[in-house]
Amino acid sequence: MNTDEVTNPMNENVFIDGLIVKEPHPNAPDFVKAKLSIKREEMIAWLQSQTGEWINADIKESRAGKWYAAVDNWQPDPNRSAPPAAGQNPPQAMDEPPPGDYDDDIPF
Repeated sequence: MNTDEVTNPMNENVFIDGLIVKEPHPNAPDFVKAKLSIKREEMIAWLQSQTGEWINADIKESRAGKWYAAVDNWQPDPNRSAPPAAGQNPPQAMDEPPPGDYDDDIPF
């Protein structure tokens, strides 16, 4: 595998040599989400050919139903502001309260 592939965001799937992902056994408990097998020497050689401190991966399922791991080489776009965290709305300027009837009896 060409090591440039890991740092090239144009490639959709970069596979991790020596890492095999399988669907959990049908009788596995619900908390088992995937089964991983590692070919130790193959994966060590692949890892040593990579740069950077971290390698992120996603567990995916092919159209044929086969599970696999692919390198997640997403990088934030420095030209865009960060989106709000999950469950948070972006701050909004409020010069005056929104229209409505505020004469309700509020028990607190």
